[in-house]
Amino acid sequence: MARVLVPLAQGCEELEAVTIIDLLRRASIDVICAGLDEQPVKGSRGTVLLPDTTIDQVQDDDFDMVVLPGGLPGADYLDKDPRIHSLLQRMASNGNYTAAICAAPKVLANAGLLQHKKATGYPGVLDNLALVDTEITNQAVLVDGKVITSRGPGTAMDFALELIKVLAGKAKRDQVEQLLQRSAH
Repeated sequence: MARVLVPLAQGCEELEAVTIIDLLRRASIDVICAGLDEQPVKGSRGTVLLPDTTIDQVQDDDFDMVVLPGGLPGADYLDKDPRIHSLLQRMASNGNYTAAICAAPKVLANAGLLQHKKATGYPGVLDNLALVDTEITNQAVLVDGKVITSRGPGTAMDFALELIKVLAGKAKRDQVEQLLQRSAH
């Protein structure tokens, strides 16, 4: 079974965090939510989330993927935390997946993981970093090798379904989506 870490910072975008956690768990993926400290996490819209553990408790554990929810100031707190950068760099060097949505792709960029990659994020977030070796797109969800990025709250479900596809296969992704009863566009 795939194992995924979702770090939760104060001010994270709760729609993204909960959608990622919920859909991956529906796919029988082992999801660990870790706060940056021992406090409950208050999302950007005031929803309180209770992490399973702290980042210190799982810093050295093995994961198949780390997924960063966006939102502000949550993504800024993730970006300023050296434990998150270290974890992302270790994941990448071990050939594991890193993923981020909304404002959080800037954390991947500042950890050096978007060099020579295509990436997407909330409009303006990556543009402001002057990433000369990164092709920035406006795609809803983008997979480039072991890096997966997405635009924002409105793309959270598509993002989570893509994460399922990468970790558990297309059949599991389709099964989870079918049970959600999403309407055809």
